[in-house]
Amino acid sequence: MQPLPELVSYLEGLSEPHILFDTRYRILAANAAYRRQYSPERSVVGRTCYEVSHHFSMPCDQSGESCPLARSRESGQRERVLHLHHTPQGEEYVNIELAPLLDASGAQAFFVEKMEPLRVAKGQPAAHGLIGRAAAFQRMLALVARVAPSQAAVLLLGESGSGKELVARAVHEASLRAQRPLVVVDCSSLPENLFESELFGHERGAFTGAISARGGLVEAASGGTLFLDEVGDIPLTMQVKLLRLLESGTYRRVGSNELRHADLRVVSATHRDLDRMVEEGRFREDLYYRLSTFPIHLPALRERRDDIPLLAAALMERVAPRRRLEFKPEAMALLQAQDYRGNVRELRNLLERTSLLCDGLAIEAVHVRQALQSGRRELAAPLRQTAAGIEAGAGTNADAGMATPGIGRGPGTLQALEKVQLQQLVASHTGSRAELAARLGISERSLYRRLKALPAV
Repeated sequence: MQPLPELVSYLEGLSEPHILFDTRYRILAANAAYRRQYSPERSVVGRTCYEVSHHFSMPCDQSGESCPLARSRESGQRERVLHLHHTPQGEEYVNIELAPLLDASGAQAFFVEKMEPLRVAKGQPAAHGLIGRAAAFQRMLALVARVAPSQAAVLLLGESGSGKELVARAVHEASLRAQRPLVVVDCSSLPENLFESELFGHERGAFTGAISARGGLVEAASGGTLFLDEVGDIPLTMQVKLLRLLESGTYRRVGSNELRHADLRVVSATHRDLDRMVEEGRFREDLYYRLSTFPIHLPALRERRDDIPLLAAALMERVAPRRRLEFKPEAMALLQAQDYRGNVRELRNLLERTSLLCDGLAIEAVHVRQALQSGRRELAAPLRQTAAGIEAGAGTNADAGMATPGIGRGPGTLQALEKVQLQQLVASHTGSRAELAARLGISERSLYRRLKALPAV
């Protein structure tokens, strides 16, 4: 079945990229905006949408991706998804909105896809913005793309160093307020006696040292986005005043009776457990619900290890911009094996140390080990993971197929498991103590202390 010429003409006049395809995924028409942005040198008509967009040989839902056409067939409605598309500039994240077109009998005959690039994130190394392509990262990014155009309050939940400010900036830049300011409030660094003045401003003479009137951060964010970083650190006395701002959009400067109005969107973030803080009475429940209209969990770096090569390449460009350093496979494997309790911030620090320890153009595993030794962690991640694996196995030695003696599941189990693993490594190691320390990613002095603490056999 061929589409009506009037429909093709209509799509051609739209400013956003659109394609029209049939139930067999074959592209029947692509407007000028699509051709310019995604296929300037080759026609897409007659090809399948999944081959053009993903270089797949079968539909998206059969290749591990979410397929808007398959979802539309199930729901009978419009569907929206976030995809990583091939473009002449490389792979880019694209918001897709698919609409089914029905024939005279009410059956789905054609589909129209509208595509909108999500420029705040990349699926390849980039100088700025969010970087990643792991499944956990894409789930988070899909939520960002969905909530950004709205006015909903967003609460970002994640560990320290997981990139909450970057995600907040992505929400702002993908919103209708992108041309207005994004104002960051570091709640953890503001003393309680200055919090209200910094947030709402003050009048002259409001307190000692207030020699002139000054607007606050709320006023500076007018028309844009106010980002409350580490919102869990806001003092209880200030939480009620912030709640009033969120509920009514009004506030008063310190020392003033004049009611002012604020036109802003609030994005907040914390690494704390706000649910527990509410239960313990340390965070107002009504404020929590105002802030968490749309919560987004940010995955820890250990939940997206596949993204470490992308992040490492991008971060190395920032910490050593004048050197074109490359990672040997063994070095990258060692980087991916770490737990990164400090997440991307810790990875960046580790890479900076590594680059300083490397004199050539190739990062070797030995450089990463040296950088790990100079860090605060003494036990290498592979050894911790092995110990954790044995603990999960209810105290069995997977290598020997024997029960591990003297280890239960009470306090100190992990330390005991680490000692057992260290004993096994010492027994099987035939090289020097320095080589064993390097293998574990710890200093010789740390290895000596651990060996000294082992029970006599």
